[in-house]
Amino acid sequence: MRYDDFRRSDDIEDRRDDSGGGGGGGGFGIPMGGGGGLGIGTVIVLGLLGYAFGIDPRILIGGAEILTGGGQAPSYQTDRQSSGGQAKRGAPTDEMGSMISGILGEIDDRWSEIFQASGQSYTGPKIVLFRNATNGGRCGMAQSAMGPFYCPPDKTIFLDTGFFREVETRFRGCSGNACKFTAAYIIAHEAGHHIQNLLGIIPRVNRLQQQADKKDANALQVKVELQADCLSGVWVNREEKKRPGFLEAGDIDAALTTANAIGDDTLQRQATGRVVPDSFTHGSAAQRKQWFMTGYQQGTVQACNTFGGGT
Repeated sequence: MRYDDFRRSDDIEDRRDDSGGGGGGGGFGIPMGGGGGLGIGTVIVLGLLGYAFGIDPRILIGGAEILTGGGQAPSYQTDRQSSGGQAKRGAPTDEMGSMISGILGEIDDRWSEIFQASGQSYTGPKIVLFRNATNGGRCGMAQSAMGPFYCPPDKTIFLDTGFFREVETRFRGCSGNACKFTAAYIIAHEAGHHIQNLLGIIPRVNRLQQQADKKDANALQVKVELQADCLSGVWVNREEKKRPGFLEAGDIDAALTTANAIGDDTLQRQATGRVVPDSFTHGSAAQRKQWFMTGYQQGTVQACNTFGGGT
């Protein structure tokens, strides 16, 4: 991926020089939906990170399910520990930070165009960069093992940049410059959750999850995650039209390889040797690839109706 001419966003809070944001205080807090399912727009893949960090994915997923309160209304566990006052605001100047700032700038520009075309205004998400752990605002403690996640009430993406190195070294989802596009795909997925939040999809699905049993709540979660994959494909489509040549050979293949690696069936097979579709929360490898490609090939929000009859 070529990103030298990307517009750099200043909506970055860089806490990577922090001492860890007070991490180590026991557990983590993430927004959870009702019905016993994992919350909307939070952890991309608990199983992926569990595998990457040598933790049994079932432990992470089980711990997260406990926090749902067995079908209670969504709650946002908070831990407002200080970030140590070391955060820097604005576009970072290091290579990794500059790339992320550029990706966010282009995501904001393309989605602004899409929203304006339909007569709506758009305000983009913020990104918090951190290492190890940090204060996740109204979504509780952000930790590396949670992976990148979007916090709906704060309209903020939390991202430990070490995640991208894990994708490259542990899962071999990409190599060389293709890893930069894999990073863009992941950030665009989280930005997809922001789009869902702006459109009211996340709140509506959360309400439905409160009334659903665990199986149906999981099914709703899968539809939300697949839609975010599709919306990330929409951004790639619009970006390619705006900046011909920004994609390089192997970029799309790298994103699809990553999508395959983080499919629920792939993760379950690695962790337990069997696949339980009713417990899916993000979709199968085939579904994730299919919906990303749908967004990429058609380039419209309308193409990303993973709910069929709506929410």
